[in-house]
Amino acid sequence: MTRQFVRDVATVFVREVAPVLRAPVLLFLSMVQPLLLLFLFGPMLAGTGGFGGGAPWQWFVPGILIMMCLTGPMMAGCSMLIDLMGGSMERMLVTPLNRTAMLVGRVLKEFVILLVQAVLIIGLALPLGFRPSPAGVLAGLALLIVFGTGLGALSFVLAIASRPDGNLFWGVTQMLLFPLMLLSGVLLPTDYGPGWLRTAAAFNPVSYIVEAERALFAGRPADLAVLYGVISACAVGAAGLAFGTRAVRRGI
Repeated sequence: MTRQFVRDVATVFVREVAPVLRAPVLLFLSMVQPLLLLFLFGPMLAGTGGFGGGAPWQWFVPGILIMMCLTGPMMAGCSMLIDLMGGSMERMLVTPLNRTAMLVGRVLKEFVILLVQAVLIIGLALPLGFRPSPAGVLAGLALLIVFGTGLGALSFVLAIASRPDGNLFWGVTQMLLFPLMLLSGVLLPTDYGPGWLRTAAAFNPVSYIVEAERALFAGRPADLAVLYGVISACAVGAAGLAFGTRAVRRGI
């Protein structure tokens, strides 16, 4: 049973990742926004004294990674929505593939893409002056993957709930994406905003993950922000996998 499940996951993963391998330029195009921020917005911050007492690149690059996580895995349900609307998913459902494996294989594909993109961003930021802690990079990438996996699974749940026209998917993702991003302080610190904005940011789990990433990349694993970030990322990851598995098992 377990070996069959692994084979089903591998089958779905290969099916999902094949289009990316056939057209790797799509991977680059999905990184245009973070690359523009890295090369056109980041240098402006490099001329400041930094935020929170750290160098600007140490503060900015972890935020870019979280933003990439929001715009990537959060929109992952788009591919499932296309399959649902085009009838491909119906053909998969009549196969003996395990339904949970259909979700896990898709999440695994988002996992790999996010990891590749994150490594590329870190590599491109090094010549600009980004100097992360090697151990912190590994821990930060692990935290990013947990968060991205949860977001991807929740995106698939939303895609399933948005049948048959997909309007709900586009409406909800667009409504959530920018508030989550802006209230997390990925571009500028929310500490500089008014009180109501800081209060709103305190209810945003993404803001804790951003601060944890910054602490990890700076080589401060014992910082309390890391604990809060790990709790937030694990909560999103667990919720995504729980709701995703339930949605797939109940039927698409």
